[in-house]
Amino acid sequence: MLAMKVVTLSLLLAFAALSGCRSQATSTGSDPLSGRWDGTWGPSEERQTHVVLELKWDGAKLTGVVNPDSRAMDISTASFNANTSAVKMELDAIDLNGEMDHYSIQGKVDGKNMSGTWTRKNGAGTFKISRN
Repeated sequence: MLAMKVVTLSLLLAFAALSGCRSQATSTGSDPLSGRWDGTWGPSEERQTHVVLELKWDGAKLTGVVNPDSRAMDISTASFNANTSAVKMELDAIDLNGEMDHYSIQGKVDGKNMSGTWTRKNGAGTFKISRN
């Protein structure tokens, strides 16, 4: 009888320990945004250019950089709604005339893919990116 109680208690403790490990792994492994995203964006299907985003999401705040090279543009404002998978980002960039241009980007995350639309002073378009 005592041996049965010891075995039952041991099994309960083992299950409790394993379920704690599982939820920790799930919470750290379920970050839907952080990392490098590669894809295209442009004003039409025929006019798409390569784009790279480096994003970091800490569970509450979304930050990042578009084209993280010599032409890096910091994302000034960003948000992510985990319930709807909606992403909103804003950034300022210098256009071909040397003037400041404001971009507003709205998209939706679907697994390792994100797609959506963007608008700026003199145009609008779409984007499709995937996380590596």
